[in-house]
Amino acid sequence: MKLATLKLDTKEHGRDGELLVVSRDLSRAVRATDIAATLQQALEAWGTVSPQLEARYAALNDGRAKGAFALDQDALHSPLPRSYNWADGSAYLNHVKLVRQARGAELPESFWSDPLMYQGGGDRFLAPTEDIEAISEEHGIDFEGEIAVITDDVPMGVSPEQAAGHIKLVMLVNDVSLRGLIPGELAKGFGFFQSKPASSFSPICVTPDELGDAWRDGKVHLPLTVHLNGETFGVPEAGPDMIFSFPELVAHAARTRYLGAGAIIGSGTVSNPGPDGGPGKPITEGGVGYSCLAEVRMVEKILYDEIRTPFLRFGDRVRIEMFDRQGQSLFGAIDQRVVAHHPQ
Repeated sequence: MKLATLKLDTKEHGRDGELLVVSRDLSRAVRATDIAATLQQALEAWGTVSPQLEARYAALNDGRAKGAFALDQDALHSPLPRSYNWADGSAYLNHVKLVRQARGAELPESFWSDPLMYQGGGDRFLAPTEDIEAISEEHGIDFEGEIAVITDDVPMGVSPEQAAGHIKLVMLVNDVSLRGLIPGELAKGFGFFQSKPASSFSPICVTPDELGDAWRDGKVHLPLTVHLNGETFGVPEAGPDMIFSFPELVAHAARTRYLGAGAIIGSGTVSNPGPDGGPGKPITEGGVGYSCLAEVRMVEKILYDEIRTPFLRFGDRVRIEMFDRQGQSLFGAIDQRVVAHHPQ
């Protein structure tokens, strides 16, 4: 099943949009507000409403859904325009290793057994085609291509095996980072805040079964495609180098707290090492490329002893998408431009 949220005028209709069921090929949609007004409401009553949503999804794909219309992905918000809980892990330790190396920090041995995770800002997400506003290019604006899952209510202290049953939806993420602000914030010993502005998510979220055999071991075994200014920047495989699975990440997040329905748990930046275990290479040099700029900058420092790639500048455009093995877009695209913020 594939779901989305239609953007609405927030003054008249509130901030959470309107729930849509989307066809498998992403070409058509139908409203589902008679079943649940919003995706958040659906997640809070998932056991009751999901069979009804599945029935409407089947009817839409079979051409039987009343009120179906052509889907305009530009009219969609992130599936959850806001969330009570957005927590991002860092399950690709190749990424962690390279980014820490960039600031002269070693990779502790505990990182291989105890996942990294930070609490993000869930009060307002960007729409998947909404501009990324930034105050200054000097802040080191970066994108991070990731995968995320959405849960129903998760009890405290669940095991990874139990957590797997609470994963209801999968989507993509652009976790925007301000690299120039991160070292100073982490030096305070209290984590990210100003260095992590609003994230955006793919216009479509899907139930794990939609991924077929690409969803196994609690991971998505498909490449993530990232374009920067129209050029392919990376196609790293999301499955093989994810050290902690999504059930493990959800269990980690719920170790000492309950997670409310609609909790979003991110994978961290998708990242692959090179075939020899060393840094991966850019696509132009035969590698699979990267899902963020920080990695290629560190690789350039290692390989060439100089950083050649700048962080994002105003006017730059980032596109993040995932395709199945037949070339069909699974989640639609996050497609965003970086612009200067002008105070109101």
